Amino acid sequence: MAKILENLYKALGAGVILALILFLVGHRSLDPAFWSFFFRWLHVLSGVLWIGLLWYFNFVQIPTMPKIPAELKPAVGKYIAPEALFWFRWAAVATVVTGLVLSGLNGYGHQAMMLQEGARIIGVGMWLGLFMAANVWFVIWPNQKKALGIVPADDATKAKAARFAMLASRTNFILSIPMLYCMVAQQNGITL
Repeated sequence: MAKILENLYKALGAGVILALILFLVGHRSLDPAFWSFFFRWLHVLSGVLWIGLLWYFNFVQIPTMPKIPAELKPAVGKYIAPEALFWFRWAAVATVVTGLVLSGLNGYGHQAMMLQEGARIIGVGMWLGLFMAANVWFVIWPNQKKALGIVPADDATKAKAARFAMLASRTNFILSIPMLYCMVAQQNGITL
């Protein structure tokens, strides 16, 4: 068991296998209800990773960086932040894609995107999520590449990019709260 727990990918595989066993026990057919459930599960799974990393950056990494001794900061910038940002951006893509598929499977995608009555609150959540994902890919990530030295930049540009990425991340943090409210509200019959 230790061999599985010591390796992230083996642990991930074990979790997927356990989930598949539950799927096989809980679902006798691959009907439309199964696919709706399956994509909702993938949406929640990828969303937990995305928003979990967003909250990690905002609750842990950003406030802690000024307290880290200068000689240790390169380890964060060279190893931890790039890895976290990799999972952060791809979890954003997976969350958006599975959410759009889910909205299509459940027949409310168009109504939600157009903010029509009955799907307005989930639509607001979807638009917030789309904005946040665009912010990840087109603002946060390009600035983090400069700040972390992944792309060449002088010290002044790195500092400016780091601040801009932090402000964009903080914007996503703020938007994540009403976005999550919209997702839960729709599931509980709350409307706008």
